[in-house]
Amino acid sequence: MKIAIIDENRARASIIEEGLAGFDGEIHVIAGREGLLARIEQIAPDIVLMDLGNPSRDVLEEYFMVSRVLARPIAMFVDESDDDAIAASIDAGVSAYVVDGLAAGRIRPLLDLAVKRFNAFARLQADLAEAKGKLAERETIDRAKRILMDSKRISEPEAYAELRKKAMSSSRRIIDIAEAVVTAHDLMGGN
Repeated sequence: MKIAIIDENRARASIIEEGLAGFDGEIHVIAGREGLLARIEQIAPDIVLMDLGNPSRDVLEEYFMVSRVLARPIAMFVDESDDDAIAASIDAGVSAYVVDGLAAGRIRPLLDLAVKRFNAFARLQADLAEAKGKLAERETIDRAKRILMDSKRISEPEAYAELRKKAMSSSRRIIDIAEAVVTAHDLMGGN
């Protein structure tokens, strides 16, 4: 496992490194903001720990942009915060936003928290994407059934049976047949 520590202040970064004593993996410290995203991509860390101290709004937003791009657990340490910064960190995908909590003894538990929250959020996103995909498929199948019902003057169960029969005879999924029906209908100038 690789951990990237991002901190412009070497003394603060050493606190995080101390908290990771005994960690079995690679630890990389990034001390500057120039080319930050490229350096993170080069390291390809599994976890990112950012210690920002007391950042300006612009610096905070810059780090939030980095966290939006990374699909990894991120723990961010700041000295002070406000509700807007916390909300922005959540929107940016920060797994743990720790205010005034930089202490070596807290690093490992916060690291575990960030990983667990990231994994839980990733599962929720996957479930949401799956649900949206199923809903879109259902809408396409319903549209294909309506097209068949209108064009052939058949009932909904008969339209679904036609889709299913064609899917089985061509060894394809019903959604594939439904998409073909909808596409053909649209090409033929259907409404």
